[in-house]
Amino acid sequence: MNDTLFDVLVVGGGPGGLQAALTLGRARKRVLVADGGPRRNAVAGHLNNFVSRDGIAPADFRREARAQLAKYPNVVLRDAGVEAITGSRGDFRAGDVRARRVLLATGMIDQPPAIEGLAPLWGHSVFQCPYCHGWDFRGRRWGYLAPEVSAAHIAMFVLQLRGWSDEVTLFTNVMSDEVRQKLTAAKVQIESADVKRLIAQRSGATYGAPRSGEALGEGQQLEAVELAGGKRVAVDALFMHPPQVQVPLVRSLGLALDDEGFVKVDPMMRETSVPGIYAAGDLTTRLQAAVIAAAAGMQAAAVINAELTGELATTGAL
Repeated sequence: MNDTLFDVLVVGGGPGGLQAALTLGRARKRVLVADGGPRRNAVAGHLNNFVSRDGIAPADFRREARAQLAKYPNVVLRDAGVEAITGSRGDFRAGDVRARRVLLATGMIDQPPAIEGLAPLWGHSVFQCPYCHGWDFRGRRWGYLAPEVSAAHIAMFVLQLRGWSDEVTLFTNVMSDEVRQKLTAAKVQIESADVKRLIAQRSGATYGAPRSGEALGEGQQLEAVELAGGKRVAVDALFMHPPQVQVPLVRSLGLALDDEGFVKVDPMMRETSVPGIYAAGDLTTRLQAAVIAAAAGMQAAAVINAELTGELATTGAL
């Protein structure tokens, strides 16, 4: 594969990268998917809210997607990450690979808070996205952890949880009187003490199990949130938005980022601040879900294909 020139190097083998590879493969482009590194949804039991894929295990999703890509001889999958990218538009280099264009679908690195007991619950009864897991815990006791809550926060994140549950508790340290009044009117309980520990259900307990028809494993079901001072608040599902950072490769490329640290892309073209490098999926937005990443992957692939086809046709390379 030395010095092989691909049309597109796709970095990342999640929903965004796999969909981009499928779109480009069907457009007869030569594609290499470099798929390496840890996966954000590795601990999740199911991938939900993706039409026709609702409830599938993330590993099964990848397996099926890869099997479908295997029938396209112009698409190559490599189980290895990319450490560095050099070159410029038309001739990028990543190790022994050359590519005319690069599509980043690397996702983000989550940085959950250092709360005792959080790690074994993450992805099982502590979540970032209620659209992915809210149905399984409908009618249960919900919590939302946010150090500071603004009026915009209330409309976008906190109040929507009331659609899944009548019992919602907000754990926060800072809020205005206006925000407090809105929450009180919506019957949201407010706890302002620091969260010190998350307590999992004891062995054999079942009263907080999700309504997905499948029991969680030992130590994966949240039972209560313990606050400074020792108070315990009963919670079955806790929702939070921890900080996220870009993977080392993205940080090394010097791409323009927005105020929240996401890669800036043209809304239609999906191109980053570096010509010829595109991005799709979680690394570009807080609106994160598998189906959204897949849609962005297809959008980016279609733009890259149209641009490349025109370029190759007019230069006689097709």
